[in-house]
Amino acid sequence: MRVGLLTGGGDVPGLNAAIRAVVKRGEGEHGHSMVGFRNGWRGLADGDVMPLTRSHIRNVLPTGGTLLGTARYHPHAEDGGMDAVLATLEAERIEALICIGGDGTLHAASKVAEAGVRIVAIPKTIDNDVWGTDRSIGFDTAVTIATEAVDRIHTTAESHNRVMIVEVMGRHAGWIAATSGIAGGAELVLAPEEPFDIDRVVKFLRHRHRAHASFSIIVVAEGAVPAEGTSMDYETRLGPFGEIVAGAIGERLGAELSERTGFDTRVTVLGHVQRGGTPTPSDRILGSRFGVAAVDAVTAGSSAVMTALHGDDVVLVDLAEVAGKIKQVPADLLGVAAALA
Repeated sequence: MRVGLLTGGGDVPGLNAAIRAVVKRGEGEHGHSMVGFRNGWRGLADGDVMPLTRSHIRNVLPTGGTLLGTARYHPHAEDGGMDAVLATLEAERIEALICIGGDGTLHAASKVAEAGVRIVAIPKTIDNDVWGTDRSIGFDTAVTIATEAVDRIHTTAESHNRVMIVEVMGRHAGWIAATSGIAGGAELVLAPEEPFDIDRVVKFLRHRHRAHASFSIIVVAEGAVPAEGTSMDYETRLGPFGEIVAGAIGERLGAELSERTGFDTRVTVLGHVQRGGTPTPSDRILGSRFGVAAVDAVTAGSSAVMTALHGDDVVLVDLAEVAGKIKQVPADLLGVAAALA
């Protein structure tokens, strides 16, 4: 069988582990011919093809990024995009396609599957917000990086009696904020799931600094917003691809808290640092498990499904049930963060 492979959306650590597993299992165990498409769905639409053999994936396991490249392009949302994708698949004699991506890439995959293409998807996103899977490739590395940053900021916050704000990624879901905030011992976690009241934040900080501490750490997700009807007006700033402008909420929150409390307040925006570098062992293992499962699913004739982690088991879920949905942080996890303030 001739099997295509692409990675779409933002890069995350662990993508190369998944690519490596797909190629090794597909070529070595099943005898498939593996073909890569550069730069995600855009490369598939443009016919930007590269061979994928064992020599191409040598020594990529510990590296970040994606050897295939990636782009934010969704063929179903572009004029002629779907026709171009189907034409390339026919010209390259692709019998099945494995797509690795987040919510946008997976939504596109479901549309291509509806057009009759055999597709198996693999979830990746540092935001961990893909519906239907307990964890996505890249999340563990991002949380590890964010937690280390919070650990390091603690010492300078305490030394200078400051309020330190750490902004992490998370447009629609605050998984990184909640988990790194708990792991790093932050005093406050602000997430998209629970809009915040700036007056309550100010009251909390004043009480804490007056009663028993001279510093505070706040972890805020980039998609956090103030609650409607409260005393802070703010509109989320978006970039050209609909992405949130890094630093926007962090800088605004820092300015508000400095003015309202008089405390020395500093902001650290982790931004793309969370995406880059060496993947953790957990992300390498998860990427490898998903890669093997995806190739096995393709070989067995499965289509319009996504690999997913349920507990300790890798399973297949219906892609149509996943596409377009966001997995948000459960209230009990945010409750843990609040309880440890």
